[in-house]
Amino acid sequence: MPVRPGLTTSKVVNAALDLVDEQGVEGLTLAAVAARTGVATPSLYKHVANLAELRGHVGVRVLEEMTGRFTTAVLGLAGDDAVHALMHAYRAYVQEHPKRYGAMPMDPLHDELQREAGMKLMEVMLATLRGYGLEGSEAVHATRRLRVIVHGFASIESSGGFGLPEGLDDTYDQLVRMYLDDLRGKK
Repeated sequence: MPVRPGLTTSKVVNAALDLVDEQGVEGLTLAAVAARTGVATPSLYKHVANLAELRGHVGVRVLEEMTGRFTTAVLGLAGDDAVHALMHAYRAYVQEHPKRYGAMPMDPLHDELQREAGMKLMEVMLATLRGYGLEGSEAVHATRRLRVIVHGFASIESSGGFGLPEGLDDTYDQLVRMYLDDLRGKK
């Protein structure tokens, strides 16, 4: 197989994300990425050391996409409006990219490759919550609660786990209101 000119780590990650979008994380293999990029599998080693590193780069990209989306959603907003926008942007990302979201690392702060991207995402969440006067541990706990609510709901939703006829948007809005009520109680 001829070497494809101009192959970069970014293009390798793009191909990996396309595979994840189509087949889920379980479909991500070096052989599949090599086939998609038109190179032999060993040629990928110029760009990634192994499948674990490629998955790490995919995780970074997902974190960066989410950070960009969330930042745009909350820009110029504060308080309840900012939190509402963040929680809806988070859910929308999972709805639009359920398989890609499955590639998001659960604990990027303890991974050298993903730490910086994970901290940027966390900073957006912490900044969104600053208007509630939360600092230190309280801010971390509030961020975790937000993540659990959105991750849990969106993950169940994207896997088709809500089978009852009541509207999912109504349920989600109730969760957002519940979270906001909790934040206001912490002032």
